[in-house]
Amino acid sequence: MPKIQANGIELYYEQHGWDKDADVLVLSNGILMSTASWVYQTALFAKQYRVLLYDCRGQWQSEHPRAPYSMTQHADDLAALLDALNVERAHIAGISYGAEVSMAFALKYPARAQTLVVASAVSQIDPHLRGIAEMWIGAAQRRDSELFFQVTYPFNFSERWIAANAPLLAQARARYTTLDFDAVVNLCQAFLNLNLTAELHRIATPTLLLVGEEDTLKPRRYADLIAREIPHAEYALLPHAGHALCWEQPGLFNSLLVGFLGKPR
Repeated sequence: MPKIQANGIELYYEQHGWDKDADVLVLSNGILMSTASWVYQTALFAKQYRVLLYDCRGQWQSEHPRAPYSMTQHADDLAALLDALNVERAHIAGISYGAEVSMAFALKYPARAQTLVVASAVSQIDPHLRGIAEMWIGAAQRRDSELFFQVTYPFNFSERWIAANAPLLAQARARYTTLDFDAVVNLCQAFLNLNLTAELHRIATPTLLLVGEEDTLKPRRYADLIAREIPHAEYALLPHAGHALCWEQPGLFNSLLVGFLGKPR
C-alpha cells in the first residue's frame, strides 16, 4: 500500500495506468468514500490516463491529524502529493467533498489544473445543509457506527438506488464500524467552513459541472449557483440519480467525463 509524505503528513495513494506520457487524472473522494469507491471508473480511465486516487487527510488509510482541517489545506496536500509524484499538471476531478477540494485547488493552483470536474458539490453552506452536517457531527461524536450509518445513507443515495442495493448498503454499514470518528468530525467541520462562492468567478480552467436530479443532500440549486459563478462551465443534470453519481449512474457519469476530458484544447 503506497504512502508518501506530502505537506507534512502521510497520504495513501494509488496510481493506475501504464502510459508514462499520458495525462494524469486525479479523482478526489467524497467525505465517506475511499479509493475503492471509484470501482466503476478506475479501470476505464486507466486505459487513457494515469489515474491518481488518494485518501485525503483524515480519510481511511491516510494520516489522521487531530488538528482542524480546511479545504485550502486539502488543496495544499494535493499539490504536495503531485509534487512528490513529479506531476506538474493534472485533470482535477472529484465528487462531493472531493469536488469542493478540487475547486479550492483550482482557485489556489490554477496553472496546475488542466481541467476541473465538479460533481455533487456546493460552494457554500446554507441552513438546511448545515443542519444535516451538524447532525452527522453529533452522531460521529457519539462514536456510534450504527447511528452514523442511519443518519448518513438516506442522503447519499436516491430512494431507487437504496431499494435496489441492500447488499452494498450492508457492506457500508460494516465498513462504518472501522471509521475514525474524531477524523470524521474534523472533515465535517472543515466542510462547514466552506465558502467559495465569491471566488468562483476567478476559475478560468475548463470546467464540467455534474449534479443528480434526485440529490437531496446537495440539490441542484447549489450547482445552479456554481454555474452562474463559473459561466463557462459545461453543466449536466443526471436523471434518476441521487448524490453518489459515480455509483448510481456510472455509465452516464463516465461518458460525460470521457467526452469532456477528450476535447482538444
